[in-house]
Amino acid sequence: MSLPSDLRYLESHEWVRMNDDGTVTVGITEFAQEQLGDVVFVETPEVDLQCEAQQAIAVVESVKAASDIYAPIAGTIIEVNADLGDQPELVNSSPYEQGWLYKMQPTDGTEVEALMDADGYQSVIDSA
Repeated sequence: MSLPSDLRYLESHEWVRMNDDGTVTVGITEFAQEQLGDVVFVETPEVDLQCEAQQAIAVVESVKAASDIYAPIAGTIIEVNADLGDQPELVNSSPYEQGWLYKMQPTDGTEVEALMDADGYQSVIDSA
């Protein structure tokens, strides 16, 4: 299982990528999508939604279960991955690239730095 070292992670299995323009891209980890099984539907948040850290803002549904997706930090949703409407399986086949869920403008960009690195997240999944 791959854990890109340039990402930050949450115990709830979301990943966060800092973009060059100060925004962040959010998705679910390879571990999470493996636990869910085949993803059949993704409910993305509304663009312009202002959210707080740890707020449930999206849902990923698989053949096994539906799981809430949480905002990793406070901010505003600026874009959603429209490809997931027709191809929710991108979450399974490319969780860190094509299967991203949404992008947000952080309220405070330093919040990302407080999230777990790959080693910290590996410890979480090792104890799961």
